[in-house]
Amino acid sequence: MATGADGDPWEINWCEFDSNTRLVCTISALVETTGYIIPFSRRVAVNRDGSDPLALGQRQSAYQLGFSTSDGRIIDWLPDAADEVLMARVFIPEGRAATRMNRTEEGLGVVRVNIRTGEDDRVENPRDSVGNYMTDGHGNVRIMASQGRRGATGYADDTVRFYYRRSGENEWLDLDSYNTSTRGGFLPVAVDRDLNAAYGYSRHNGRMALYRVTLDAGLERELVYANDEVDVDGLVRIGPYDRVIGVSFADDYRQIEYFDPDYAALSQALSQALPNLPSLTIVDSTADEQILLILASSDTDPGRYYVFRRADNALNEIMVVRPELEGAALAEVRPVRYPAADGTMVPGYLTLPPGQDNPRGIPAIVMPHGGPSARDEWGFDWLSQYFANRGYAVLQPNYRGSEGYGDEWFVENGFRSWELAVGDITAGGRWLVSEGIADPAHLAIFGWSYGGYAALQSGVLDPGLFRAIVAVAPVTDLQLLKTQARLWYSGANTREFIGEGPHIRQGSPAQNAERIEVPVLMFHGDRDINVDIDQARRMQSRLESAGRETRLIEFDGLDHSLRESDARAEMLERSDYFLRTAMGLPMDGSTDRVRYQAEERAGSNAGSDSEEAERPVFPGAAVPEDSVGPGAVTDE
Repeated sequence: MATGADGDPWEINWCEFDSNTRLVCTISALVETTGYIIPFSRRVAVNRDGSDPLALGQRQSAYQLGFSTSDGRIIDWLPDAADEVLMARVFIPEGRAATRMNRTEEGLGVVRVNIRTGEDDRVENPRDSVGNYMTDGHGNVRIMASQGRRGATGYADDTVRFYYRRSGENEWLDLDSYNTSTRGGFLPVAVDRDLNAAYGYSRHNGRMALYRVTLDAGLERELVYANDEVDVDGLVRIGPYDRVIGVSFADDYRQIEYFDPDYAALSQALSQALPNLPSLTIVDSTADEQILLILASSDTDPGRYYVFRRADNALNEIMVVRPELEGAALAEVRPVRYPAADGTMVPGYLTLPPGQDNPRGIPAIVMPHGGPSARDEWGFDWLSQYFANRGYAVLQPNYRGSEGYGDEWFVENGFRSWELAVGDITAGGRWLVSEGIADPAHLAIFGWSYGGYAALQSGVLDPGLFRAIVAVAPVTDLQLLKTQARLWYSGANTREFIGEGPHIRQGSPAQNAERIEVPVLMFHGDRDINVDIDQARRMQSRLESAGRETRLIEFDGLDHSLRESDARAEMLERSDYFLRTAMGLPMDGSTDRVRYQAEERAGSNAGSDSEEAERPVFPGAAVPEDSVGPGAVTDE
């Protein structure tokens, strides 16, 4: 079992201090085995100087039946117990012959682990159907989530069932269920020990709201907070016990409603002290909540960390999130609304080049977000800021199919309702032109993941509107996506999400490549387990067969996020060069250096349309971290 991360292939995802000298970290890797790329993650304790690493998962055995992609998660940091945590740990049975020494337990259990010695005590016996446990922040396991036994074709349905314990008791009792597709039922997210209640999300008037349910025989339910316009989507917690102090949601801007009057007043005072950094988050605190860690940011400032001391009201800046951008001219981001074809007003964000408050007839990019079950928010965005800095106006639409705006806005989802979603996106391009912001001859579209799908499909739905298309890690063929999903435990949910019907062909840009009239540039990492690279290779092949101008740039060893600075920098520079070339825009010195990195890659980017080249894909459906056995995956 890995206990270190050297970047090849193991990388550090996050670390958190359990004490002043000892941390717990998650390391992850993408490992190719038997032709498939499998993601692994492991929990490791380590001293702050990097010494004395200790794996916290189950000890590996040559006889174990299958493997786990994740060895578990920390569910309680046990602030009152030095060097101990509660871990939801994955257990894997063994298959040694003619011996009683086999490990026979299987599934997800809970252990109390000493992060210095590795000694552990069993708290919950493992259960094969369990995907998660939840504590009250004080070491008591109060909620358990189950999704039924897994099989070769995935879960039988996408309903998660929750069970609870009354205070001081051991028996598990029915709490509620939650359907991940319909958003029906109650989704618990936190337990309050003092109130003996669980906080969770449930639908209210077609939108997600925050409820509180007592964890006793009555299971009394109370509406805590709802918003008339958008979904409630986040809890605000504080301190080592994760005390709930508020709720969060996003309309045009991210908002926090504090339940705790002390923190409501403090937040207002901090906002007055930092007027140019309106996105303010209380990240954490000491156990007595007298010293707070604050993160403050804006659209033109990626963020600054501060320490606030209540004793003397001292607020001191300690770190800048992106120091390389200190002093750089960044672009303001404006919330906007524009009309779709049916008159529906679509929310979004407009980023204009720095210093151009009222631009006329400039180059513009429509940039749909990924997901599709996601949304863009106001704030600093490195992609839109780059293109704004290069002189483009950037529109980021929260098209129908986006999350956060309730059931009616989500419609069936961005694949089943692709024509509505992509129609909202193309309407954004037409709005930029009608407002005089964009020159219609210099209008392009750029998207990543589902956004890349939407960018390509916009060329099918509305040929010629956009004069160039850039798609990063795009879905291109819905039938292929369903086929690739069959090997994952989330496969059944993925296939249900995509569905059946005429939209499978009509909504697949690779099956309609001949309708695309403009140049296309694609980027894809060859270790992408969210959207397999064969999606882009198929699109490349179909566009070539249709005689279209197209280029696919493959990045060796990179995943869906292209998490490497050099790769991202190259992607940005080459996209800008491509857009300027395709739309006849003037070049400058910064574009000369990519004239051509292209030739350096020319021999390494042949397209592929081979069915035999298919690899598994994980297009974003949630999978419990305790997936166990050959082929199991998580999306951590």
